[in-house]
Amino acid sequence: MDPSPHGLVVASDFLNTHMRIRPSFNHPSAKPLPDLESFGADGTSRKTPALRTKPSKYGRCVLYTIHELDTLLDSVSMSAPGWTQQARLIQQNYNHYDGFVILHGTDSLAYTASALSFMFLNLQKPVILTGSQVPMASLHSDATDNLIGALTIAGHFLIPEVGLFFNDTLFRGCRATKVSADAFNAFASPNFGPLAEVKASGILMHWDRVRSQGTPRDDPRLKFAPLRIRAHLGTAFVACQTLFPGIKAELLDAVIRVPSLKGLVLQTFGTGNAPLGHEGSDGGLNQPPVNGETDGPLMRVLREASERQVVAVAVSQCLSGSVLPTYASGVLLMRAGVIPGADLTTEAALTKLAFLFEGGEEEGGIESLDGVESPRVAPEDVDWAARTARIREGLRINLRGEMTL
Repeated sequence: MDPSPHGLVVASDFLNTHMRIRPSFNHPSAKPLPDLESFGADGTSRKTPALRTKPSKYGRCVLYTIHELDTLLDSVSMSAPGWTQQARLIQQNYNHYDGFVILHGTDSLAYTASALSFMFLNLQKPVILTGSQVPMASLHSDATDNLIGALTIAGHFLIPEVGLFFNDTLFRGCRATKVSADAFNAFASPNFGPLAEVKASGILMHWDRVRSQGTPRDDPRLKFAPLRIRAHLGTAFVACQTLFPGIKAELLDAVIRVPSLKGLVLQTFGTGNAPLGHEGSDGGLNQPPVNGETDGPLMRVLREASERQVVAVAVSQCLSGSVLPTYASGVLLMRAGVIPGADLTTEAALTKLAFLFEGGEEEGGIESLDGVESPRVAPEDVDWAARTARIREGLRINLRGEMTL
């Protein structure tokens, strides 16, 4: 990001303006380094200068290059097409590099890390996203430490996961969430410990937390399975709604009835609770149930949505903890057809829903380097009753380490 009269804006040519001029990122070599070949999301080849880091505590430099996208986005504008481009870019270069680092703005960084976690199938190499709270050109920037840390981990350790590295800590991508708008420790993983931490003595790996994908590290006889990707996520089918005191059933009903909407992340109170009341004199849900009747208008909206094959998953508005129906309101919510999301973050819940609505790991549209394995099913051709049943089942399965069961 560079300053402008309109505030900070994205800037191009990151290689020349920030990387080649810094010894930390471009350590002098006795011999000129050859250019490295990389491939765009469409498979087109380009050659870019090779850079290498200073030697690490492990006596190794990380040799790398930078593939800058032709069109750069502020991360607030990131959406499913951007995730598709990133996934395909990794896939095109997968057999040529040992690991990958994605530079990304922080506003939607956790969403992208979660999305890519689900999009990659058979991932056997590290894909680490990082960014900074302060642009690299600024005096007190955290960009250098974040990028050096991400490069070092990706270049030294075989971590078969999508990770998010920030402030000396590597989080599982689908467990991370942004917790501060301006602090350097902007991200956290409240319900799952870090995969790695950068210490003065070196990098502390928590191998017991790293998901095993059946890699050669576990069994040298194993070979890398080809990377496959779910190139599209069904974000057009999903939405997110926060519950708040006094929320009207009409508002929730209007959201659920948006054309094409088939999935909803419901941000509930505490351990998965929602208002029980009936409409009061002002039309709000501010009156307690009467005569033992607990099926208020909000619950009826959710139950009727479930009967129309709309899938709702409940996550907690709390930073840590899990959705575990304990109170009557939570139990009634689940009886209305809402699926408890355990300790899913909002980012993971939304992208997991989008992944499952596009077909998950089973239906058409999975891509390999050889092409599309089977045709992507158009929405009008989907058996939504059957897919909805699979989605409900998939939400209860821990696919990428995104939830604690």
